[in-house]
Amino acid sequence: MVGPYSGYLLRIDLSTGRIRREEIPKRWLDLYVGGRGLGLKYLYEEVPKGTDPLGPENKIFIMTGPLTGSLGPLTGRCCMVTKSPKTGTVNDGYAGGHIGPELKYCGYDGLVIEGRSEKPVYIRIMDKEAEIRDASHLWGKRVYETSEEMKKEIGRHASTAVIGPAGENLSLISCVAVDSHFVFGRGGTGAVFGSKKLKGIVISASERKMELPERFNDAVKKVLKESVMTEANMWAKTDGTPIIVDMSNAAGVLPTMNFREGYFEGASGINTDAIKSRLSRRVACHSCPMACKKKIKTRYGELKAPEYETIGTMGSNLGISNIEDLAKLGALADDLGFDTISLGVTLSFATELTERGIVKTDLSWEDAESYAKMIEDMAFRRGFGAKLADGVRKAVERIGSETSRYALHIKGSEIPAYDPRGSFGMALAYATADRGACHLRAWTIADEAFGKMNPYTLDGKAELTKELQDKNSIKWSLIICDFWLASYEDMAILLGAALDKEISVEYLRKCGERIWNLSRLFNVREGFSRKDDYPPERFLKESHTKGASAGKVINIEEYEKALDEYYRIRGWDRNGIPTKAKLMELDLSEEAEKAEREGVSLP
Repeated sequence: MVGPYSGYLLRIDLSTGRIRREEIPKRWLDLYVGGRGLGLKYLYEEVPKGTDPLGPENKIFIMTGPLTGSLGPLTGRCCMVTKSPKTGTVNDGYAGGHIGPELKYCGYDGLVIEGRSEKPVYIRIMDKEAEIRDASHLWGKRVYETSEEMKKEIGRHASTAVIGPAGENLSLISCVAVDSHFVFGRGGTGAVFGSKKLKGIVISASERKMELPERFNDAVKKVLKESVMTEANMWAKTDGTPIIVDMSNAAGVLPTMNFREGYFEGASGINTDAIKSRLSRRVACHSCPMACKKKIKTRYGELKAPEYETIGTMGSNLGISNIEDLAKLGALADDLGFDTISLGVTLSFATELTERGIVKTDLSWEDAESYAKMIEDMAFRRGFGAKLADGVRKAVERIGSETSRYALHIKGSEIPAYDPRGSFGMALAYATADRGACHLRAWTIADEAFGKMNPYTLDGKAELTKELQDKNSIKWSLIICDFWLASYEDMAILLGAALDKEISVEYLRKCGERIWNLSRLFNVREGFSRKDDYPPERFLKESHTKGASAGKVINIEEYEKALDEYYRIRGWDRNGIPTKAKLMELDLSEEAEKAEREGVSLP
């Protein structure tokens, strides 16, 4: 029976076939806690500067947190860290399902995968036994079939993480699917699996229990009553993320026709009511009372209800106003192994180019059938689909630099489904996010267009962005789901009870800031700086013509001031480089010395 930490990870070398159990330095657990923090520490130490993300030297770190596998609410998610082939930055993603708890129950706090196999393989972990198995019979299969086949071969309850054809063909917008319906979504994680000839992972534990102090049960009851099952979080249970569709449309931030508008007339056909009227059943992650994942009845059969990001980037952004057509497109994307955010924005980019006569394709707004055909072509790198298979930045290189103004990305990562012209803080949040444009690092819109702050100014947004980034860094190290608006006090209560010691809010705050700075240090080492922390041109020069955000653009001078303020608050220099003083303050002196040895000049 395991506790919050086993103190060990499992390391698998696909080049040599060596598998070993390895102790985790206790100091690293104290400083980085688990999940995101621990994964980033391993990435920083083990993946050298300039490593090719699709080469054998890149590594995959799948990490649990100290609460993973417990009865703590919304703690069933798992973290995957690697160097992104999409952006060249750090990349950490989070997936629900059961892969994290199963790994924890098998006695490991993490799994490290390194090297590259010469033939297709998958990893099978059953309790303390692990092996690399031939996957030739699975290579070429899609996600749903692969997951089911791997579970059948293990012969008992199991959890899977697999890639589809998009990952096999090294698409930089491919992802890793967990238990078919959850994903490690951004940054090209599927391509990292594919580059290693790794079709997937299947994990099964015979005993699913944790040994925790008696006070932990009391802590769980307390946070459930006072923090989780409250009005602030019940939207996740009643509606899930589709509730955001109408909120975004009203605020003028719902991406429409490649972000040319922020208001979509057809939103009522793809909103939460459209989903609830077709609801067939709910699906929950481990130890989650919300059961936010939904299945709906459609004329195509039962399908997974799209989440907000899929609705925004593959629905309104492509002019699709029918939830059943959208769900079918989403299912196709999932089965082929695509990140739907990057996929939707890439398709909208290609559709605008088609509309403007720059390229010739069959793509047309609202035409779900044309999009389905192109998604297939992208997965298998056929025809024009081959030019789009790696997202908008690579597509610009292949089609022509004159198309760059229509390519909505930051650091190579496509913009998520909140147009920052209706919530200016999101521009700063996207641009300073460590894995490229990401809405989750700092969801400032909750305080802006969805809250009480003025959404059309950058005043106060630097401090807000920094605070949210630090808080989420520790939250994702425990690992707690975004759908619980957990406070630092909530996290301190649960972690303290699990470890049977007092945990202070100040400790958690410092851990979060330390983790964010380590992430920045990795990116700085890879050549990133201020020049990479800007929103796309469209948000600075083109305004919407309708909706609440009509006429708004982000003023570049005001943005520069906000970026300066953000760096100042962080203790970085004007170029976005962490200072030695800040790194020392955060107990990152060894990491700073390593950066300097690798050629980084720290102010």
